Amino acid sequence: MSGSSAAKIELVIAAEGRSGTGSSERRELRRDAAANRDRVLAAAAAALRREGAGVPLATIAADAGVGVGTLYRRYPSRAALLAALTHRSFGLVLNAAHRAADSEDTAIDSLRGFIDQTIEHGPELVLPLHGGPVLLDPDTIALRTEVHETLEHILRSGRQDGSIRPDVGALDIIVFGALLAQQLPHVPDWKLMARRQAVIYFDGLAGSAATSALQRASTRDPHNRTAPDRPSH
Repeated sequence: MSGSSAAKIELVIAAEGRSGTGSSERRELRRDAAANRDRVLAAAAAALRREGAGVPLATIAADAGVGVGTLYRRYPSRAALLAALTHRSFGLVLNAAHRAADSEDTAIDSLRGFIDQTIEHGPELVLPLHGGPVLLDPDTIALRTEVHETLEHILRSGRQDGSIRPDVGALDIIVFGALLAQQLPHVPDWKLMARRQAVIYFDGLAGSAATSALQRASTRDPHNRTAPDRPSH
């Protein structure tokens, strides 16, 4: 190999090494930024639950362990922060729905898993049903729609095998999950209490119930609908 060829190879190797180092550093920076974002949003959700929508942004920054300037650079207004929280919450709910749909459990046990995850994520969830903003951007609408479709897929399987009552829709599961995600005051162990309510709820959800209360109410009241319109939750 000539001296000039060897020199060229050395230059290429050196350039690739510099490029690889730069790429690694950029990935590390992205990971740090993502970790900071998650820490800020988790702290914001906890602070909102604790102090309400008027919680000072400085308090959120302090809870997250970042400077106020860092918070404002990413979320220039309270509305922007609430929107990010709501979008993240839909993502958490969708992940729980996907895990439920991908499990090998029966349909009703898959829904139990979904509600259990909703309870676990409860302190991090800021959804329209919890007083969060109603977001109409395409990305959030797509997340919300996919949550409904994923849960409906599980319910359809349960209706077909008779394990889930035929009058139950995705909205029923979503509303129930939203209720249990909101901790009530003066309950010392909310997750334990919420999971107890879930056990009672799913006993009533099973397809073995001969005639549901919803069906009887629908028979008595012709204006009552067992499949209500989908809210933005």
